[in-house]
Amino acid sequence: MTSELLALFEYYEKEKGIDRATMIEALESALLAASRKSIGPARGLEIHIDPDNGNIKATASLVVVETVAHPYDQIDLATAQRITPGAEIDQEIEVDVTPKDFGRIAAQTAKQAMLQRLRQAEKALIYDEFKDRAGDIVSGTVRRFERSDVMVDLGKFEGVMPSRERVNTEEYNVGDRVRAYVVAVENGARGPEIILSRSHPNFVRRLFESEVSEIADRTVEIRGIAREAGYRTKVAVYSANEKVDPVGACVGLRGARVKNIVRELNNEKVDIIRWSDDIREFVQDALKPALIRSIDLDEEAHSVKVTVEEEELAKAIGRRGQNARLTSRLVGWDIQVEKDESAHEAFEARVEAAAEALIEPLGLEREKALELVRGGITNIEMLATSVDAEDIAGIIDIPEEEAAIILGKAKEIYQPPAGEAAAAVESESVEVEAPAAVTEEESAGEQEGVESKETETSA
Repeated sequence: MTSELLALFEYYEKEKGIDRATMIEALESALLAASRKSIGPARGLEIHIDPDNGNIKATASLVVVETVAHPYDQIDLATAQRITPGAEIDQEIEVDVTPKDFGRIAAQTAKQAMLQRLRQAEKALIYDEFKDRAGDIVSGTVRRFERSDVMVDLGKFEGVMPSRERVNTEEYNVGDRVRAYVVAVENGARGPEIILSRSHPNFVRRLFESEVSEIADRTVEIRGIAREAGYRTKVAVYSANEKVDPVGACVGLRGARVKNIVRELNNEKVDIIRWSDDIREFVQDALKPALIRSIDLDEEAHSVKVTVEEEELAKAIGRRGQNARLTSRLVGWDIQVEKDESAHEAFEARVEAAAEALIEPLGLEREKALELVRGGITNIEMLATSVDAEDIAGIIDIPEEEAAIILGKAKEIYQPPAGEAAAAVESESVEVEAPAAVTEEESAGEQEGVESKETETSA
């Protein structure tokens, strides 16, 4: 028993960091409860353990009497004087009542009770050591799983990463080395618990503080963090020193600093944004890479209406709305992203105007006129000179006879400019005269040929 106790004391001192005095106190209390089975309910029973050699001594405080009526409370005068010379009646003396053998059952009970008290002492030690470490990053090894919670070995202690604090995109295996943020140290009914997290926004904050020296020395401040763990994080940074670029300091040379953070976050996307008191400028930077067309603020409702081109809408909103949602959290205002309709409205107005110009001259219904314009025929000139009845019938879905009537009206209405008409007439006259000129030349050639033949015959 003595050697076992000493070995137990040494183990808990070295491996668990529990003071030997605390263990002795726990063991004395446990043995006091267990020894009543073998010693009995002696008056003033106490257990003493030597911290150096592990010897156990049980003592009782008994009253000296002439005749013993209660053996657990009294001792006769003769026996008392053998133990303590000069003892007198009604005097209390300390008597060694240690049994030769506490007994196997008493020893086992004492050992179990002691271990229970030691576990309580260990938990108290955990709480004392970690209660001031909330907000720090710790490293540990995945030890086991309890349902969906991850139990992490932190060396002397054990932390728990609840399912709500896990990152959905990460998988953990027993033996994996992980870093986590200490959310809290709770001293609950089951003892202290070290609550760890890898999804907390402050995990990213602590990573930046450890990686970026300018943040650690307060040259650069992190003014805000918005995070959807495993997918994307937006960090707003600011520096009171105009000579310091806060974004560049966080990115590092060739992106070295932010790459280390992204690697620790398992390739989670991290956007670093320059903080600004101007909400317009801040929102514009936070919604990058989308290009903003206009920003309207509602100061009372704390809302921002952002207008973007249609091709920029997907960038501004982001996948599953992440970009707009995180920007809203970061800025603290409600962000509404809308497509810019001004260009579309201007186009529709031009279409309406072109259709109106065709309705009355051609006697068309408004819907048919709009179909013609949207089909590419925007004025009477194009209708008269560029298409035929078959094209018109195909565009507005009417019989070809009706299309021919519409085409005829267009040709009647359309009058080409004077210069174009003259050019057309001149072109026609050239086409007529050219063959005549050629005929005269051919005729002259034929005449020369006849004369030549006559000369040869005369010769």
